[in-house]
Amino acid sequence: MFHIFEELVTICQRFPIDLILIGGGEHDNFDYEIELVRGIKENVFLSIIPVVLFHPHPLENTIIAAYEKGAEDFIYGDWREKLIEVRLMRVIKRNRRDLSINPSTHLPGPNIIEAEINRLIEYSEEFAICYADLDNFKAYNDYYGYSFGDKVIRLTSRIIKDVVFECCREGFVGHIAGDDYIYIVPPEKVDKICSLIIETFDQLIPYSYQKEDRIRGYITTTDRRGNMEDFSILTMSIAVIINNNGTFKHIGEMSQMMADLKKATKMMEGSNYLVERRQKY
Repeated sequence: MFHIFEELVTICQRFPIDLILIGGGEHDNFDYEIELVRGIKENVFLSIIPVVLFHPHPLENTIIAAYEKGAEDFIYGDWREKLIEVRLMRVIKRNRRDLSINPSTHLPGPNIIEAEINRLIEYSEEFAICYADLDNFKAYNDYYGYSFGDKVIRLTSRIIKDVVFECCREGFVGHIAGDDYIYIVPPEKVDKICSLIIETFDQLIPYSYQKEDRIRGYITTTDRRGNMEDFSILTMSIAVIINNNGTFKHIGEMSQMMADLKKATKMMEGSNYLVERRQKY
């Protein structure tokens, strides 16, 4: 339940939201609700969430305006519980199919991530792209199975999302795939946010292991070549590239640097973040 736009933003940043339902009926003037739809669709994080409006007796112009502002559906007439439930579920399923949204974490996927980076480049914004992934996640997933691996994926996304939005309301968090994440924050907040994410992750992740494995400090399973190997408790590596004063003109210029920086970060022991200080190449 929300009453103003800021409350909605806070709810959507803290919880995975499948749909936003905006209702009315006490008045014919639906201007505030229509304006709310516009605000939702202009917010890069909220825009991925489908919006449905309800009004028992809307004017035709109101329905048209709602769709023009980006509403996925407009329900009107008597409130028939089962019928409306079915319509809302159809909107949710269609949205998940059509949008690049990770079903486990409910975070924006590759298409939306790329669009947001291109938007920031186009407007010559100063920003830092932080690429986070887990070290030895495949071994953990093989050892404990998909269900436990998915829980780690969701835990990691929760940590990153909570820290980013706690420190930076204008931040962006996306899920590339598997154990790979992207978050975008102002350059001056990189150290604080990356440090806090790593600190929180390192404190919580041991509890994703069985007690005996946690006490021992490692698991033993096959590596990528099929050989038995010991793998320590999961750690996190974060590679950071900063776009200052329009350094980068398109996303492709960042790709190779990010790949090289990611390799360098993962070679470091434990959880770490590394900021690229060199000029682009």
